[in-house]
Amino acid sequence: MNLSIIAALTYGILAIIGGIIGYIKANSQVSLFSGTISGLLLILAAYFQIQGQAWALILAVLVTVSLVIFFALRLAKTRKFMPAGMMVILGVLALTFMVNQLMIGR
Repeated sequence: MNLSIIAALTYGILAIIGGIIGYIKANSQVSLFSGTISGLLLILAAYFQIQGQAWALILAVLVTVSLVIFFALRLAKTRKFMPAGMMVILGVLALTFMVNQLMIGR
């Protein structure tokens, strides 16, 4: 299993956990739904990468880029490191592994 798969799986799990925490702490259904949907997309992308589907890595990159942009905007607005800053840092780290895998695959 390569690092891009681990990155997609880990970031997906963190997105789901973050959505659940957002729902519990702020009663935010939007956090729950968006965290669950984006997390499941990343977990599915990891699964299909394991199955050898090349498109799955592109899906993981697109979902991760979307989350990084969302959380970067949230960080700029709230100036609170948790959870936005942490998700930006972890998302950029995950993207590093994913883009590296894309470059190796070419």
